[in-house]
Amino acid sequence: MERVNLPLSEYSYEQKLDLLEALWDDLVRDNTEFRSPEWHEKILKDRAEALSAGKVKVSDWEDAKKRIRRNVSCG
Repeated sequence: MERVNLPLSEYSYEQKLDLLEALWDDLVRDNTEFRSPEWHEKILKDRAEALSAGKVKVSDWEDAKKRIRRNVSCG
């Protein structure tokens, strides 16, 4: 496989986040063979238990992205 070289240093923080999101969307759509590592399953289980116990709350993804962008310095 040929390595893809992108001029990442020329991209803004927001562009890099958009690129990550596009890559992730493509990975989960097209790669049905992807297996998460065992440690990830434990984290997901712990988070599901915390949610069930009312220790955490869920945010709408669009609202969460806006909050993250507000709280992260983009340069």
